Amino acid sequence: MDVIVLGGGPAGRALAGSCAEAGLETTLVDPRPDKPWTSTYGAWADELPKETPIAVRAPVTRAIGVEHHVLDREYVVLDNTRLHLLPPAVRVEVGKSTSITLGPHRSSVRLADGRTLTAALVVDATGAPPSRGRVEQTAAGVVVTKEEAKAVLDDGEALIMDWRQPPVTGVEWPTFLYAVPLGPDRVLLEETSLARRPGLPVAELRTRLASRLAGHGIAPTTVEEQVRFPVDLSRPTRLTFGAAAALVHPATGYSVATTLTLAPLVAEAVADALPKGPRAARAAAKQIVWSPAAKLVHTMRRHGLRALLAMPPEQVPEFFDLFFRLPDELRRSYLSDREDVAGATKAMAELFRHAPWRLRRTLVLAPQDR
Repeated sequence: MDVIVLGGGPAGRALAGSCAEAGLETTLVDPRPDKPWTSTYGAWADELPKETPIAVRAPVTRAIGVEHHVLDREYVVLDNTRLHLLPPAVRVEVGKSTSITLGPHRSSVRLADGRTLTAALVVDATGAPPSRGRVEQTAAGVVVTKEEAKAVLDDGEALIMDWRQPPVTGVEWPTFLYAVPLGPDRVLLEETSLARRPGLPVAELRTRLASRLAGHGIAPTTVEEQVRFPVDLSRPTRLTFGAAAALVHPATGYSVATTLTLAPLVAEAVADALPKGPRAARAAAKQIVWSPAAKLVHTMRRHGLRALLAMPPEQVPEFFDLFFRLPDELRRSYLSDREDVAGATKAMAELFRHAPWRLRRTLVLAPQDR
């Protein structure tokens, strides 16, 4: 066996499939490999590989801070059913890993049922570590009909952020409405806390969502989707992929597009380097996942996260107005290009240049990581 990938989420499946397509003998290990995904995965269309399965396209994308912004960038929702598929060459083992032992020539994975699997490389793609004490993104959403959603979303649109606060809130913390089409007659409406330590409780998000929907004349319904994951992840030293490798964007929470883009590059690097031994293959994979440029951009985005956490609630919509006024290429660089150091630097400099002094102070004096 050449590669064992632990974890059958979008990152693990993308990497396992890419490794198999690169000619590597690959096994995917997951406790419930046939379980369908219930989360909604959205992304900008231009940051995805061309072969990515798309469920719905939204040619018009809007965002609201204090002002309304129409963004010249298509947004899409991924097709979970097709994204879940694996090439026939990938061997699937049902199980949960309990330990990994690295060796100079082979590595082994111990499973909860007592079995041991061995391969030249083991990649942990089991997701983010427990988020206790970390900065979390949380959300609670409902699915309504397109007719019901008309008050907030027109046909062919995606609303990635609406920072106008609902009438009823129990905690002084800014949240936004995220609204995307899921199909011909289904729309997801989700109240989202972008980042908070600890994450804003789901009960508070439910209250806010019900209040917001009532204000738009939409009858409250049961929560159908809940989100909770850490965004202030540190880069691990072992070989990991996806959220386990801290590939979650610190300032937005997005990660799936990045993992889908990197998966074939990592697989090719491993296939090229593996004849030289597992150590060379691990080093090649890590270089793809965390190049020096990617590390530097990640550091800058972490500063953006700290600044966001330090802002008084009333400054957050104003901050996003400034961000959405940036030229398209600078927004794209900061949101999507994880190796464009010059672009990320220019985006942050432009935002600072146009910010009022009270917001500049927050941007400069944001506390360091802890």
